[in-house]
Amino acid sequence: MTLVDTNILLDIVTDDPTWADWSIQQLDIAATKGPLIINGVVYAELSVRFERIEDLDAVLAEAGIGLAEIPPAALFLAGKVFQRYRRAGGSRRGVLPDFFIGAHAAITGLPLLTRDIARYRTYFPTVQLIAPRHTSHT
Repeated sequence: MTLVDTNILLDIVTDDPTWADWSIQQLDIAATKGPLIINGVVYAELSVRFERIEDLDAVLAEAGIGLAEIPPAALFLAGKVFQRYRRAGGSRRGVLPDFFIGAHAAITGLPLLTRDIARYRTYFPTVQLIAPRHTSHT
């Protein structure tokens, strides 16, 4: 099973000229190894690109991506890691979703398919990242 980050799906939905092909290829590779999943945070972030829930659900179904709940232990971990981030001087407001996603991968032992590697490597060093070798934070 592989947890998929929002940026990978946005690459495909928006047909990103730089990343869409890479993201499609990585999804295909991950799908050969087992189920692909997202959690409610990724679902919510992705929903902003769709007018109707049925359209989002159709895209996920076509891609063979399931929806999994975030375990309570991961929710707790996300809060603690976010607290550590804030104490270290982090002030960016939009990062909490990344902590939910990273904690979900860490607690469940799932690899995470993402392009946003810096924060995950820093705060969730045990998570196996499936990511491009060279990327900037997006």
